[in-house]
Amino acid sequence: MDKASLTQLYDTIEEPLIHTLAVMEMNGFTVDTDRLMTMKSELSRQADALEEAIYDDAGETFNINSPKQLGVILFEKLQLPVIKKTKTGYSTDSSVLDALRDKHPMIDKILHFRALKKLISTYLDGLEPLIVPETGRIYTHFNQMVTSTGRLSSSDPNLQNIPIRTEQGRKIRSLFVPGEGYDYIVSGDYSQIELRLLAHLSQDPTMIDGFKKGQDIHRRTASEVFGIPLDEVTPEERSHAKAVNFGIIYGISDFGLARNISISRQKAKEYIDSYFARYSTVHDYMNGLIASAKESGMAVTMFGRRRALPEINSKNFTRRSFAERTAMNTPIQGSAADIIKLAMNAVQDELEKRHLKSQLLVQVHDELVLEVPAEEKDEVERLLKDTMEHIVDLSVPLVVDIHSGVNWEEAK
Repeated sequence: MDKASLTQLYDTIEEPLIHTLAVMEMNGFTVDTDRLMTMKSELSRQADALEEAIYDDAGETFNINSPKQLGVILFEKLQLPVIKKTKTGYSTDSSVLDALRDKHPMIDKILHFRALKKLISTYLDGLEPLIVPETGRIYTHFNQMVTSTGRLSSSDPNLQNIPIRTEQGRKIRSLFVPGEGYDYIVSGDYSQIELRLLAHLSQDPTMIDGFKKGQDIHRRTASEVFGIPLDEVTPEERSHAKAVNFGIIYGISDFGLARNISISRQKAKEYIDSYFARYSTVHDYMNGLIASAKESGMAVTMFGRRRALPEINSKNFTRRSFAERTAMNTPIQGSAADIIKLAMNAVQDELEKRHLKSQLLVQVHDELVLEVPAEEKDEVERLLKDTMEHIVDLSVPLVVDIHSGVNWEEAK
């Protein structure tokens, strides 16, 4: 690696991105304030009702937000099994409550209550003062050079951290709407880009074949790892294969996989061993990344981005293991970050060249989000898909899912 590769990275990706991000930051994202207030009232009512139900279950009122008081109720009054303790008493964190779900009906209510309070305080109360009255928009700040992988982050507010795993969390996205003069939110989302990059970088023939045939890669992996016909893969087997696929990218251990999908450590080890037996080229590629990092002290992406790994030869097992996992993941995650940045620049260039009114609003991980007037919708959807899918030439096709709607939630 030499200075030339970093200069090329700057010239082709990071320097043009300054303009793209400046435009996006100036564009902002419109928030439906009426809907925000309605949602805030509704979620507050739900939280109040849950609070009363929790008090009924406990037989007394107490401060649900106090770990000490909650611990007394759960472990002394209700006699639930103690999972772990802290220096100050009983632990009542989410992992403890998850482990107690089937022990008492109150537990689910507490978890739901906490989730609602988090949504209200972080996203509803948090977003409201950031809306600029003159425009009705929120203006986030994109941090270009903060993460070690090259991915963007955003702050004030962090629009990349809006929850999407729960139905109520996804509703937060429905608050973000097209601004005046625009009709749709349109999004383009890379499908399984990290797994596609793993196939390309490792040149594993089995994985490349699956992607080229347009197969469901998780079903294909389940078929390969569990030795069953593709059309006989069950939803549970696909789910386990999905956990293996993404776990491999992050250098997951048998312990980590066992914990993630609730299987024995021995079974998890069998899954990982079977995966590497079927995808032997991936195994060789991962080992090669570690060996290269041990020699050079760094991990490198497709486009020459470097990440220093000072602990890669550490005598401390924990530090060395973390550095080895980072060596395996960085070329994949970092290359994905570089590709989405290239796509952002290319989309912005096309919007300007064609003198379109449509504008980029945010980038969230592998997704680009625009606001679009009705008359430009078809053109922008084609532009977005074509640009993102052909931004780099890989051994497997890049696939972009296009969605549109009258708010951000609908466009996902």
